[in-house]
Amino acid sequence: MGSCRVYSRATMQRIGEIAAFGTAICWTASAIFFERATKRIGVLAVNFYKVVFAFGLLALAGGIFRGMPLPFDAPREAWIYLSLSGLIGFVISDIFLFTAYKTIGSRITLLFLALSPPVTAALGFLFLGEDIGRRGLAGMMLVVIGITVAVLGRRDAKSVGKMSREDRRGYLFAFLASVGQSVGMIFTKKGIGSYDPISGTQIRVMVAIVGFGIASLIFEKGRNLKVALKDAEGLKPTFYGAVFGPFLGVALSLFAAQRTQAGIVSTLIGLSPIMIIIPAIFIFKQKVKPLEIAGAVLAVAGSAVFFM
Repeated sequence: MGSCRVYSRATMQRIGEIAAFGTAICWTASAIFFERATKRIGVLAVNFYKVVFAFGLLALAGGIFRGMPLPFDAPREAWIYLSLSGLIGFVISDIFLFTAYKTIGSRITLLFLALSPPVTAALGFLFLGEDIGRRGLAGMMLVVIGITVAVLGRRDAKSVGKMSREDRRGYLFAFLASVGQSVGMIFTKKGIGSYDPISGTQIRVMVAIVGFGIASLIFEKGRNLKVALKDAEGLKPTFYGAVFGPFLGVALSLFAAQRTQAGIVSTLIGLSPIMIIIPAIFIFKQKVKPLEIAGAVLAVAGSAVFFM
């Protein structure tokens, strides 16, 4: 009986790891689509419509798979923590993230998100009692070295030591996005419990719709949303990004968070900086320098060190 229970727990953890890896694939695809959309219709418009699209998709999925299009059965604790996760992990973090997409591109931005696993592991240790092991410092150093190598590698020899204000802003926002995602993951882990991942995601998305709507009214008086609504070339990649990001990607990440440690989930999701290199080279014909590839590998390896 005891061995059967151990086997079941190990199987559930493996399923969670597969779901986290699937999340990395979804994040890679969504980053590409959202970069294109953001450059077309702007950060707040893309963020608002992506969660609106995701809400519709999640309601459809909830109706089909649960017979309940809205999270009517969510416990109070799930509403509290998943709402906080939606506010921090979606609204605040994604404003930084999408601004970084627009300024330094999705490939380098995703690389900064490799900082999320060590930050998540540290927060998991403090608030969830999860063990981060003895390799934390070494892992962090590898991540930082990897990011530094990649950032320097993408610059021309003459421009090393010089950095535009836009690039500095992009790097800072990418870093803040990684911290926001880490905090959001902790609240997600705390709030999801055994609750349904689709409906849990829907709670986060509902909060995000309100948050992005308020942000748009404050900063742009809602005009950007009206203009974007008439731009099919901007809404199309936004919709595709919503399918892979806040719909499939986030639901898979919540599914994974239920079945394995938050740090392991973040590590597997953190493979996106390596995955995105393949479409960058072969689909978008971008020139990716060897040091950028080496930096991405180092950063992801540093994240993985935490859980070896």
